Amino acid sequence: MKKINLILLVLIGMTLSCTKNFEDFNTDKKKPVEVPGQFLFANAQKALADQTASTNVNLNNWKLFAQYFTETTYVDESNYDVVNRNCGSLLFRTYYRDILADLKDARRVITAEAADGDAAIATKQNKLYIIDLVEAYAYQELVDMFGNVPYTEALNIDNLYPVYDDASTIYKDLIAKTQAAVAGLDAANESFGADDLYMAGDVSMWKKFGNTLLVKLAINISNVDLGYAKPIIEGAYAGAFGSGENCSLAYPGGSNSNPLYVDLVQSGRHDFVPANTIVDMMNASEDPRRASYFTLVDTSSNPDVPKLVYKGGIYGESNSFGQCSHLADVIQEPTYPMVMLDYTELAFYLAEAAEKGCSVGGSAATWYENGIRANFDTWGNTADADAYLAKPEVAYTTAAGSWEEKIGMQAYLAFYVRGFVGWTSYRRLGAPTLNVPPSPAESANGAVPRRHTYPINEQTLNAANFTAAVSAIGGDNLSTRIFWDNAGGE
Repeated sequence: MKKINLILLVLIGMTLSCTKNFEDFNTDKKKPVEVPGQFLFANAQKALADQTASTNVNLNNWKLFAQYFTETTYVDESNYDVVNRNCGSLLFRTYYRDILADLKDARRVITAEAADGDAAIATKQNKLYIIDLVEAYAYQELVDMFGNVPYTEALNIDNLYPVYDDASTIYKDLIAKTQAAVAGLDAANESFGADDLYMAGDVSMWKKFGNTLLVKLAINISNVDLGYAKPIIEGAYAGAFGSGENCSLAYPGGSNSNPLYVDLVQSGRHDFVPANTIVDMMNASEDPRRASYFTLVDTSSNPDVPKLVYKGGIYGESNSFGQCSHLADVIQEPTYPMVMLDYTELAFYLAEAAEKGCSVGGSAATWYENGIRANFDTWGNTADADAYLAKPEVAYTTAAGSWEEKIGMQAYLAFYVRGFVGWTSYRRLGAPTLNVPPSPAESANGAVPRRHTYPINEQTLNAANFTAAVSAIGGDNLSTRIFWDNAGGE
């Protein structure tokens, strides 16, 4: 799983056999007739990881929506302006063109490949199931961003006006496909090998990924249909990730560096600092992970008497880069891995599930502690976990608030850097309390967004289906809630 061979999608010279056909004179033998399926798959994996990691305001504002980061000079995105840069269109383009289209093409190419013998047939089928899992992961993110999105009619070059499918219906189809993939994967046979950028072809780990994804899908839908979600969670959790296990892309650096490094270091710009939202929360409990998340800044006016503190920028306002903490050095390394799904995330979902009456092999308190410990392990703070869990404001039995507030707070802190996951956790649980910026976009209704607005160009290019989708979800606003979002919050 850890041996990663990062492959960019390039056109690779392929040998063409000689022929006496006249058409051969018009064939460019230096260009491939077909890109191999494993390269299309790898390219989709990288595009998905890059999108998740990036903090480019044209493509990914989730770290701002989650209030893990805030801006220094240009604060439009911290105030939820997603229109001026037409972020919705760029998100659609990234997911549909760069990720899902490559997955579709990979499936087409691999399906057409010959497979001789039982082992080859099983390997081919494993590849197709793994494509299904990555596709389900990507579509869930699209639904969790927008609500209803093109699905059944998406990616059809002959249909330029796809309908927007009902979000809840998409979820249930994703669950069914994921269940089929998990059941069908054969760990006794191979898959993509080193061309798999996440798991290096380890089919047993993909089965665990699929079960973890099932819990993730079901925990969201449990907010509105617990009876449907409960058996899915109970049937999947035991086969999901164990402690220390994850799905991630390890960047090798150089021209294939983590986009965070590109955005924060290589760009030479100083556009982002940690937000006071998360820094203040962690300061209040003297969270030992602060040294792993942030740098110290000297706030003393006397150069001979330094006062080193963790200080976040005021969310949504202009901030001085030099007078705030920065992201910890490790996060800005070109080789910093991008976690897509991990045991920490699973543990917090199972803490929720236990509170909702699901049988998941442990109590909410146990899974809550498991999630915190796993996150401390991830950041190299293992030795500090016991003392942190013993704090009255952290211990499950004594921490203030409802179970949603307890789990919501610790999950939010653990998901740092993973903006979309942190923002989704906030929306599902209604916790913790986030700040409201000084000039929030009108469609946010004076609060933290609950979804992203649709691409502006869909209003003209796919007007009828766009209008139907807007009506179905209750308005194309940042304040409109995804079907599973019935939690509290501003």
